[in-house]
Amino acid sequence: MTVPPLLAAEPQLFVTDLARARAFYEDQLGLSLAFAYGEPAFYAQVVRDGARLNLRLVEGPVSDAAFLARHPEPLTATVTLNDAEPLFCEYEARGVAFHAPVRTEAWGARTFMVRDPDGNLLLFAGQGG
Repeated sequence: MTVPPLLAAEPQLFVTDLARARAFYEDQLGLSLAFAYGEPAFYAQVVRDGARLNLRLVEGPVSDAAFLARHPEPLTATVTLNDAEPLFCEYEARGVAFHAPVRTEAWGARTFMVRDPDGNLLLFAGQGG
């Protein structure tokens, strides 16, 4: 039997305020709402091109303070693209606060990082220049 290929991954990001999270991902990062589920909504998916991020409402802090003290930059999701620089410039023009500006990594990738209001850390990674 031939195993079918994996087509995509859709990370689930835990958020404490779904409306605030949606506003950040839609207004700041330019993603669009694919759907929201529940009454009131407790789950939503935001999309842009091939990237799909699931937002799951939870109570309390998303990350434990002791964990963050030991691991201050735990990546929640990586979003890949061909070239990170144009997206970085778009986000810069939108006034997005960056956790790390665009840079070339030792392995050649061009990356930048954004932290959402709940502390989810997203890495945007493209090919090196």
